[in-house]
Formats: sequence, C-alpha cells, structure tokens
Amino acid sequence: MTAQRPLTYDAFVELAVADPAVVGLVLKGSRAHEGMITQHSDHDLYVVLSDDATTDLTRFAGHRTAELDLVIISLTEFRAAGMPGFERYALARARVVLDRLDGGIARILVDKERLDADEAFQDAGGWLDAYANSLYRSLKNHRDGQALAARLDAADSLRFLLELLFALDRRPRPYNKYLEWELARHPLPGWDTGVLLRAVDHISATGDPSPQRHLFALVERATREAGHSGVLDAWGEDLGLMRPQEQNGA
Repeated sequence: MTAQRPLTYDAFVELAVADPAVVGLVLKGSRAHEGMITQHSDHDLYVVLSDDATTDLTRFAGHRTAELDLVIISLTEFRAAGMPGFERYALARARVVLDRLDGGIARILVDKERLDADEAFQDAGGWLDAYANSLYRSLKNHRDGQALAARLDAADSLRFLLELLFALDRRPRPYNKYLEWELARHPLPGWDTGVLLRAVDHISATGDPSPQRHLFALVERATREAGHSGVLDAWGEDLGLMRPQEQNGA
C-alpha cells in the first residue's frame, strides 16, 4: 500500500477555497512577518467557518505537521480569539489569505491591533506594579550579594516592562521572537528603539543595577505622564532604591 502523502499548505488552501462554508483564511506566525521565514517555518493557518456551517473540512481540526498547523474555528469564535489572550498579537499581525466577507475578516484583525482605552489603562497599571516588584527584588538581591536571584528577578522585570510599554501604546505585546521586528516597523512613541533594546539585552544578561535604575527613571516619567502616579506612589520610600543612585555611583 502506498503511504498517504502529508497534507500540504497549498493543497489545503485549494480545498478550503472551494468550500463555501469557509469565510476566511488567515495566516499567522513567521510567514506573516516579512523577513522572518526560515527553513523550519510551518504554515499556521486559521480556517474561519460561517456560524453553524456544515463542512467536511472539520475532519482536519487539530491537524498539525511540520508543514501545516490548522485551527478550524467559527466566525463568532474568531472574533473573540485573543480578546484577551495569548493569540492576540499573532492575529493582530496575521495576513489575510481569503476574505469572503467583503473585508470583514480584515476588519476583525484590525480590531485586535488596538486595546480598548480602559482595558489598556487597567492593564498598564497592573504591569507597572509587577515591573516595580521584580525590579525592587532584583536590586535588593544585588545589594545583599544574591547575584543569581538578582539576575533572575531582572529578567522577570523585563517581561513585565515590555507588557507595560505596549499597553501604554494600546498594543498587544509581541512574542519575544518578533520584538525586534515589531519595534523596527512600529516603534513605541517616546522611546528610542535602539536604546531600549540595548538596555533590555544588557539587563537580561547581567542584572546590572545601574542600567535597571536608569531605565526605571524613564519608565517612571512615562507612566506618571500616563496617569499611573498612584501605582508608583504606593511604593513609598522603596522608590528610592529603584531610582538612579548618582551619589554613591551605584
């Protein structure tokens, strides 16, 4: 018996385009990011079905190979995907392959690009507090000679920092893989991309307290301007450890 050939991306797209139950095809991941495709990149494809549709394509639900990863989903489910959730960034930067809704699929993706103002403000406040917490722990550990703990807390703080900075701009944070790609094409307002990336790189590698404090000074200014003084002021005298220590050269 001849072994069955793996399903290819092109073959599946041909099947999906021929099926009237399919209202949209959306490609996400590396193949939706110009310049990010490698020999290992698969095709991550959302297959959007009209609500209550009946189609034989559902037999491919959960299909995953080195070539093709399928998510088969109803239109209603697609609207809600990543709202909130881990998939939001991937869908915000996804590429439309098929749109049978006169641009409706594209508009759904555009809606995922921007956080609601209230949602963004609340998220930013939470991320700011988490960032300050990990930063404070890192600096305390460095002061007390706990080098490994200081580096680990510094690395944790950067995760929260990036969530915070993108929330301030009402955008979902990109996955680490796409951070440089995103900032090169869509810089964060008020931030020098090169300076920010160099600081993140250095701090994550060393846990060096001086650049952590310098970065916090920039964050403090930006977040106070954005209306988050209450979150910072709740740290009281502990803010002194987070701010630049010019007098003692720390």
